[in-house]
Amino acid sequence: MENPIKNFICISNYFKGNDFLINLKKQGNKVYLITSEKLRDKPWAFDYIDEIYFMPGQDVDWNLEELLAGVAGLMRERKIDGIVALDDFDVEKAAYLRENLRISGMGQTTGRYFRDKLAMRMRAKDAGIPIPAFSPLFNDVEINEFADTVAPPWVLKPRSEASASGIMKVHSAAELWEKIHGLGDNRIKYLVEQFKPGAVYHCDGLNWHGKTLFSIRSQYLATPMEISQGGGIFRSANIPYDSKDDKAIKKQNEQVLKAFGMQHGANHTEFIKCYDDGKIYFLETASRVGGAHLAEMVEAASGVNLWSEWAKIEDALVKGKQYKLPTIKKEFAGIVLTLSKFEHPDLSGFNDTEVCFRVPLDFHAGLIVKSDNHARVRELLDNYADRLIRDFATTAQQEAVKKLH
Repeated sequence: MENPIKNFICISNYFKGNDFLINLKKQGNKVYLITSEKLRDKPWAFDYIDEIYFMPGQDVDWNLEELLAGVAGLMRERKIDGIVALDDFDVEKAAYLRENLRISGMGQTTGRYFRDKLAMRMRAKDAGIPIPAFSPLFNDVEINEFADTVAPPWVLKPRSEASASGIMKVHSAAELWEKIHGLGDNRIKYLVEQFKPGAVYHCDGLNWHGKTLFSIRSQYLATPMEISQGGGIFRSANIPYDSKDDKAIKKQNEQVLKAFGMQHGANHTEFIKCYDDGKIYFLETASRVGGAHLAEMVEAASGVNLWSEWAKIEDALVKGKQYKLPTIKKEFAGIVLTLSKFEHPDLSGFNDTEVCFRVPLDFHAGLIVKSDNHARVRELLDNYADRLIRDFATTAQQEAVKKLH
């Protein structure tokens, strides 16, 4: 007997996930998208969306009670089988709906481990996973103990931001307290952590019934924090397979996901290999596909489209089917990306045979290259970064943070 049509609600506060929506629909499901009013004119995959609903506001501006009432109204006429959060800011919304409507999937407690950086650190510490020294900003005595025992510099981090834009670097106890007092009552939405200079890696993967079926390890060649605070060229490339770092990060990633309760779907986890001691420390994780076109880079290297496979996992879950990974290849790929001073930059001069993807965003210049040679990928990324800086790159003034998440 064929599986009946299932109904999915997908939530996205950001224009992303068309591959997910398309593939979820191709599995024979009804797809309902809830997104922000300001994203109404984005080129969503409308042919694969049965109905689309728009909420006023962005990110934390959504009224969760109104969202719940709307979804509950939808459920009067049809059974909702799955709720999927496509972006970081949607994890709490999806968990809130699941909890109230008793729909299976990640609940609010587990959801915290994939959104709240303080919850991440406390859970990792309890599980024996190496992390930089940290402290909540709840208690003055604990903060002073941290400042007295942990050598600066430190970083103040928003607990629930999805980017590096809200991070503040601090060099002394006096400066730390100045910034804490400046936060006022919002101090509880931050944590302080020891800054450990090092190489930053990300591990992108897929889980099925609590097991990591697929993951690939990559290195940021310019870290998100560096780019956010100083401008520059975003670059990332997957690292040599079965190298010492590759094996260590793979193992630690599996420990993190198990400790945090990741059961199904896509995940993106970041680590740092400290220059001082050579150890690998956990930084943060997310129950989503990595941004900045990392999904296309992963697919170029491995043949695995994280968005489409995630959709197949969600489909298999609600239909009680088995999920099987596609054939995985082991090649190398890397991305180079920058803001551009041109709305539609002409990248035709980047014509090496290794170029496999050009980033289709206005006022962005970016390419993905792939090869069976790791050194060749790194060589191209370095060369292209220099050329993009010279001919295309620009910087945007960072907006003041209006909402603290």
